[in-house]
Amino acid sequence: MITKDEIRNRIWTRLTEEKNGRFPFPLHNRIPNFKGAEKAASKIFQLPFYKNAKVIKVNPDAPQLPIRKQVLEDGKILLVPTPRLKDGFIQVKPEWVPEGEERKAASLSHIMSYGKVIPLSQLPTIDMIVVGSVALHRDGRRIGKGEGYADREYAIIRELGNPHVPVVATVHSTQLVTDDIPRDEFDLAVDWIATEQELIETHTPYDKPTGILWDHVTPEELEEMPVLREIKNIIENR
Repeated sequence: MITKDEIRNRIWTRLTEEKNGRFPFPLHNRIPNFKGAEKAASKIFQLPFYKNAKVIKVNPDAPQLPIRKQVLEDGKILLVPTPRLKDGFIQVKPEWVPEGEERKAASLSHIMSYGKVIPLSQLPTIDMIVVGSVALHRDGRRIGKGEGYADREYAIIRELGNPHVPVVATVHSTQLVTDDIPRDEFDLAVDWIATEQELIETHTPYDKPTGILWDHVTPEELEEMPVLREIKNIIENR
């Protein structure tokens, strides 16, 4: 059976060779930025649940910058996970951003000038989630860059009582694969995929995580991610 790493490396190489990627380079070992990211993002903004959402969590990677910017322009609250989940989530409220500075506020290099890290106990109810991806299957199976943060972020908000919400992803059309992507029990599947060419409802048959699988959390991860210890404390004090 093909491995996730084999699929990742094939996609990174193809995007590079066909010149469908864009800064930052190299594309390998990251959620790759791609040509047409703005066009793919624009398809998301037409979805009814996007229009109705008040709080949207978006990954911090470059190809989803157009989504983060539009979330603020549309007067919605933006939540962005801190790098490697060191401190949980950054919240940016639209009223904290001067008009015309939404793109700057949505960029990872400037977001802390406009937003602030909030404790998990103050995390608002999230209405929609956007994840970065290296490869996607039309049935919703997803491959990230291999560190598992998107899966864990979803598990965290479910552990805290957030209801099931739509999960969407934007990728270049060449990141869609037909491979039989291997799945682990903690893997997050997506409900909608937008490319520069089309909008796909996956009708995914795969269940999403309902919480953190603590058996898969190592002592090193508990040390590196204070957010996990914070969740444990919240659960124990309920």
